[in-house]
Amino acid sequence: MSEDQQQTENEKEMNITGHLSELRNRLIVTAVFFVLFFILGFVYVKDIYGFFVNDLEFTLNVISPGEIIWVYFTMAGLVAVIGTIPILFLQIWLFVKPGLTPAERKASAAYIPAVFLLFIGGLAFGYIIFIKLILPFLLSLNDGMFNELFTVDKYFKFLLRVTIPFAILFEIPIIAMFLTSLGILTPDFMRKTRKYAYFVLIIIGAIVTPPDFVLQIVVAIPLIILYEISISLSRIVYRKKLKKHQEFMEQDSFE
Repeated sequence: MSEDQQQTENEKEMNITGHLSELRNRLIVTAVFFVLFFILGFVYVKDIYGFFVNDLEFTLNVISPGEIIWVYFTMAGLVAVIGTIPILFLQIWLFVKPGLTPAERKASAAYIPAVFLLFIGGLAFGYIIFIKLILPFLLSLNDGMFNELFTVDKYFKFLLRVTIPFAILFEIPIIAMFLTSLGILTPDFMRKTRKYAYFVLIIIGAIVTPPDFVLQIVVAIPLIILYEISISLSRIVYRKKLKKHQEFMEQDSFE
């Protein structure tokens, strides 16, 4: 191997080492914020817990000391996840920022608050669906047949099972825009697979809701609307991408 080749290999190794070191540092920063938000949630766990149980018409019970600790860690963990999401995406953006053009940096920076707001919106939507529709429907099935005993552990696990999928599904528009910008997804493909996407969304709605047709439709409709919004946003991104490609080709042919 010649001296120039050896120098090139060394530079590549240094670049890889530098990127890995930067990635590690950004993950450490994210982990530090996660811990800070976790501590914050742990301190205010009573207020957070009070928010979730304030409108309930029944009392939650604990059947073991471990459930009390579980509540503290669950509430604190929820705050930590929500608070860390924008930090995580900011660190990812800062990591890939050097490889982006000024226009790409400006466009991609808007993804960070959008991801956070859609996640919060999904949680809020799932919580409203749970409190206003799912829970009343399930309680109506009792009709005096059973003695109701709701434990903290079972209640919050069921609540998270409903809300978390909505928080994830509300990211569909951002995912569609991102994949379109990478050239992996196109609006035409989303339109052609619309009926399959609808079927999947209806199945998801059926999984997170009780076996009631009306409730399943109520849940599925917003998800279908989200998919249609995703197609529109994908179309916008795709057109901008084609326009930039055309301008580049015209400039290249002119030179």
